[in-house]
Amino acid sequence: MKKALVASLALLFVATTVFAINFVPNQLKLSGPKYVQYNFDGKALTIPVTASGTPASVTLLVYTTGIGKTVTAVKNGYLGWHYVNNIDTCIYFSDPKQIAKGTGNIVWDGKNKAGKAVAPGDYTYYLFGYDDQNVKVLATSFIGTRAHNAFLRFQEMGTDGKPLANPIVYNCRFFERWTLGNDPSDATLLQTTAVTLPASYAGMAMMPILDPKDFGKIFIEVGNTETATQAIGKYVWVPNGAATVDTGWGENGFSATGAQWGGGNADAGVDTDGNYLYTVTGIHYVMQAEADLRAWDINDGTLVKTFDLKPWWSSLEAMNAGGQMNGGPNTLYVRDGNVFLSCHCSCLKQMLNPAMGLENEADLVVWSNGNGDYTMDHNFEESANLKWLCNDYNVGPYTYTLQSDANKFSLAPSFDMGAVSFGLLAPDGTGLGYRAFAGETAGGKTGQYMVDNGSAFDGLYSDNSSATGGWDGPAGLWFVGQDSFKGSISNKVAVTDAPSAFAVAQNSPNPFNPTTTISFTLAKAGKTTVEVYNVAGQKIDTLVNSRLSAGAHSVVWNAARFSAGVYFYTVKNGDFSKTMKMTLLK
Repeated sequence: MKKALVASLALLFVATTVFAINFVPNQLKLSGPKYVQYNFDGKALTIPVTASGTPASVTLLVYTTGIGKTVTAVKNGYLGWHYVNNIDTCIYFSDPKQIAKGTGNIVWDGKNKAGKAVAPGDYTYYLFGYDDQNVKVLATSFIGTRAHNAFLRFQEMGTDGKPLANPIVYNCRFFERWTLGNDPSDATLLQTTAVTLPASYAGMAMMPILDPKDFGKIFIEVGNTETATQAIGKYVWVPNGAATVDTGWGENGFSATGAQWGGGNADAGVDTDGNYLYTVTGIHYVMQAEADLRAWDINDGTLVKTFDLKPWWSSLEAMNAGGQMNGGPNTLYVRDGNVFLSCHCSCLKQMLNPAMGLENEADLVVWSNGNGDYTMDHNFEESANLKWLCNDYNVGPYTYTLQSDANKFSLAPSFDMGAVSFGLLAPDGTGLGYRAFAGETAGGKTGQYMVDNGSAFDGLYSDNSSATGGWDGPAGLWFVGQDSFKGSISNKVAVTDAPSAFAVAQNSPNPFNPTTTISFTLAKAGKTTVEVYNVAGQKIDTLVNSRLSAGAHSVVWNAARFSAGVYFYTVKNGDFSKTMKMTLLK
């Protein structure tokens, strides 16, 4: 009996440890040569692309370099769909190409989108890729996004300004908070707080953002339905308790009021670049023109500037034609000082730079993508009743979020467009069409978010509504591998960048858990292997086994299935070989 009891306890321990499995995504990492020399002689240029972690659907883009300041307030394309200002622009993009896990090639013929040879010189190239082969992986069951029910924000940087090893995600309407990497099935790890507004602020409290200097506090957009004013409140987050007003900020915890508030346009909420808090007004269901961006001082809550966005988002012609006066914006997202705006009710997508706008308001809008390129356009079908009308919330695609990665690729979930997942925009707003996740259906899709801070959790996070019952399906947040890469193409010989020696860098981070990046430089192109060994000298994993070009490369090792301890990695290229030690922590 005693032996049986011991055995039962042992099995219970094993079962407990088996079910307590933390979320460890299998990341996609894209890489290519940092510098590509090309003679622009009419011959095809082959660019080697490495996809580690997962296979990838990859798009190549070629951009001008260093001439952005000469591009001033240019509107072009069918119906003038594309506006660019002070930014280098896309001259070519490829159709998506499937790259298997490992190294493949993407070819450019040296021509622009019109099929004409480009002039010799300096260009920037980008690679955008995502995993379209593997199904979504659950990141958490307890925090998610649904239409008109919940939207998410992600905190990627710490209070010290450095990337968080475990980004924080929070549900903005229910004030729920989750740390990526937690066991997706452990409900005890979900943290909540309850916000109660003072009587003077009778509107809804929406879409908070963490104070970037103190994660124990949040900023929220509030409104007063009696005075029709918008304001920002600052609260102390009390874990699993009632949040309290931070009366030391602003006027007893609230910013100065007086700015018009739409009485329901709190979907966008508040976001920050660390210096300013941003809110928008863009009430799509009223008949008067109303659209603006507001910059508030993060230190004392004063309203610094109101930018007029009505010329972009409001249209009397649209209303008279059967659409709406305003097309939003009602989604707001900030990355690296740039503000991305969208609305489910409009074709318009924008990237703004408020810092530039504060110096010269004409420089506020960096790019705009409207009707004309068929990417997230409204009423483009031949059968459309309101042909090419942008401000129309009765037609899809319904784009409930607009998010960007560090290279400024932005995407929005695109519901009511069939079995597609998202519409994709390039760093200058060029429309790249639609993309689909593995197993996608025509069902509902609401929120898609991008984490790109260099952590083990970089990638794309999504709802799974289309596969789990539509809008009323179970909540949850799901991971898909995604990455982008930036390099240069030139007819010049890069003396300083040309590899002169074989070199292998120490993996980073080290120690690590569970992923680390191994970087190396090849003096010559050739067959290359990157292999991992345990302390007994047994090979346990092969990360690269293919021909690579000369230059810098990197590969990610995901050690989630291996135990903690010391390991060694060996990089071999021709007659060169180097072995380095690394430490896995659990």
